This record gives sequence, structure tokens and C-alpha cells, in this order.
Amino acid sequence: MNVALTGWHHLRVAGADHVRFLQGICTINVEAMAPGAHAWGALLNPKGRVLAVIEATRGDDHVVVHSEPSLGAKVAALLDRYAVMDDVTFEPLEPAGGTAHKVWPAPGAAAAAWDAPIVMAPAPAPVASDDEVEIVRVEAGIPRYGVDVDEDAFPFETPLTRWLDYEKGCYVGQEPVFRVHARGGAARALRALVIEGDGPVAVGAIVAHADRPEAGKVTSSVVSPAHGAIALAYLHRSVWEPGGAVEVDGRRATIRELPL
Repeated sequence: MNVALTGWHHLRVAGADHVRFLQGICTINVEAMAPGAHAWGALLNPKGRVLAVIEATRGDDHVVVHSEPSLGAKVAALLDRYAVMDDVTFEPLEPAGGTAHKVWPAPGAAAAAWDAPIVMAPAPAPVASDDEVEIVRVEAGIPRYGVDVDEDAFPFETPLTRWLDYEKGCYVGQEPVFRVHARGGAARALRALVIEGDGPVAVGAIVAHADRPEAGKVTSSVVSPAHGAIALAYLHRSVWEPGGAVEVDGRRATIRELPL
């Protein structure tokens, strides 16, 4: 399905030091990206918490950093703050026709959404509705900043962990991320819940487990044509195993790995 990226920000980072610069401030292994490659990542604070979720597309002599509407100014300011002695330039890009897009899979095949590149041109018709996009986003486990991830979260607590490269060199926030990895993992993680009954559960609802009354909290909730009522929720490590049973809003739910 065609997903319009209305309001998204696209920042072209160029200059002699652009690869080294980005390598040192984000979780993406920019050096390993081939021209045309796409990757997900994050900008972290020195304590390893997520300041912004980003996507990157590598060109022959530049990298485009993409961010959702609420993060454009923040991402630009963070990059500018770190560009002290580096030969880098920043140029906001306007997609042809004013809006970029992605091509996502239909509900029920959402895993491929993570690998969809950003096309710097308007989405062809028909364009998916906001509700259709939200269903696939939740099925895939793609975190929305300010909803599923914020400055209290570590990247390894989310599906962004797939994109963490523990062989990569130093970057802002790397030390606490590597420390937790070396110790064996996080205290919580974002998981999918497949929920019995009709209708979505409430965002913010507490997830209960037989051994832990407050085992987690719902961050996103939809009704999928492929899976029924589903949600994203942070779950404590003691209960997060796939296949486990929990309760949310008085309804039984099964824990699933992301993407569904």
C-alpha cells in the first residue's frame, strides 16, 4: 500500500566529513551502508536514551536523514549542535511534488514495512488511509516517537534493536547501550499483544500477569483484519516471553514477538 509521508523532514548531510560525523552521533553504521541503502536508527543522549528515531538513505556523496513531522526541528538542532569541527553541511530537501512516500505491505504481512525505502516523490493513488497505516505500523512494531518511544526509552527496548551494530565504533550514547548488551539485556521490551474480544484496548492500559499485577503498559492499540485486536506494550522482562498469557482491560492477551 502507498503511504504518504506528509510533513516528514528530509535533511541532506554532505561534506568531506559527513560519514565520520554521522557515524559518531547516531546508532546507524553509516560506514557500512552502500549507496542507495536504507537504515533505521536513533539519536541518543549520553545516557543512551532515545532523543529521536531516524531513517537514513545513503547517496554517493551524502546521506539523507529522514524524521517524522514532530522531530524535524529537533533532529536538525541535534546535528547542528555536534557539528563543531566537522566539514559537514546540512540542507533541507523538498521531495518532488512536496511529499515523499513509502510502499508498505498490506495488513498481515507487515514485517516488510521495516525495509521499505523512502521515495522522494508523492505517493501514487490509491493512498492508504491513516487507519490503514496505523494497523501496519503496529503489526510491524515500528515505534512512533512520543507514543511508543521517548526520552525515557533505550533503543534496545524497542524493535530498533535489530539495527544496533555492536561491532560499530564509538557514538553518542554507545557506552550504556553496550554495557546493557554485555550484561544480558534490558529490564523491559516492547512486545505485541494479541487480545481476545472485540474492539481496541485503551492506550495506557496496564498489562497484568499472574505473577506481576503491573507487568507493563499499552502504548498503541488497533484492530487488525489479520490478527484482531492487537497492541504494542512495554513488558517487564520477567513476563515478556512470547506465548505467555497476560490480561489487559479485563481481556486475555497472548504475548507475541514483533513484527507480527
